[in-house]
Amino acid sequence: MQSITIYRPNMRHEMGWLHTWTVMARNVWQARELIWQLFKRDFFAQYKKSFLGATWIVISPIVGILSWVFLQMTGVLVPGDVGIPYPAYVLIGSSMWGLFVGLFYASSSTLESGKELIMQVNYPHEAMLFKQVGQQMANFTITLALNLLVLMLLRLFQPEGFEIAFPNWGLLWFPLVVLPLFFLASAIGLIVAMITVVAVDISRFFTLGLGFLMYLTPIIYSADTITNPVARAINAWNPLTYLVCSARDILIYGHLYQNNYTAYFIASGISFLLFMLSWRLFYVSEGQIVERMI
Repeated sequence: MQSITIYRPNMRHEMGWLHTWTVMARNVWQARELIWQLFKRDFFAQYKKSFLGATWIVISPIVGILSWVFLQMTGVLVPGDVGIPYPAYVLIGSSMWGLFVGLFYASSSTLESGKELIMQVNYPHEAMLFKQVGQQMANFTITLALNLLVLMLLRLFQPEGFEIAFPNWGLLWFPLVVLPLFFLASAIGLIVAMITVVAVDISRFFTLGLGFLMYLTPIIYSADTITNPVARAINAWNPLTYLVCSARDILIYGHLYQNNYTAYFIASGISFLLFMLSWRLFYVSEGQIVERMI
């Protein structure tokens, strides 16, 4: 017997919060085959016409840290005591920041990446978020392997004046430690994706803001070097200070950033709540958003 689906105006607004999240989770699970096929298509397509292919994932962070290392060598940048050789510190820190930024761009392009299918296939658009995130995580896996290799080499040769705590038990917790980065980046990205359909300038504003936000997070320097009280307060209240730096420190030192578990869990809780709110908002307003895209 064929089932009949009845649609009513604003029917998604009538759904409870828990019911909404349950429906979205079920939609993503049912669309897992579509997610996998789109992931494979886009992941391999990005390197299809490249001589170096996936090697660019390794080259990009290495080239990126050269400027910071040069500034540190010239004395323009004084990062302070970071515990390990500065190039390795910047490499790992910038990799974690790159993960956050990559997840943000992946989620903010959720609607745009599925735009070509909207008029052709009836599919749950929230599934595109996980396709985009999966592609970003696949790229990050290669970068993470580079980070672990650098730490292993440092552990073997143990540079004078440094004590490398690698490998450590904290490495086992790394997947859970970086999870809040996904929640926060996806929450902001989904909101930007929805607003960008109406106002493109919002996306550009956030792109500029991310570049500035990086300097407010102790990735290329130690927080101990901050002497200005206003700057110290901004640094202390910045949730990315605890999320990004904890992902870095769990690899290097085997513990969360400054061992501040309270701040980390507060930032993680806020990130999770923002993600759940933005995910529901995305689902509820999907119809109106798609209408504006067509």
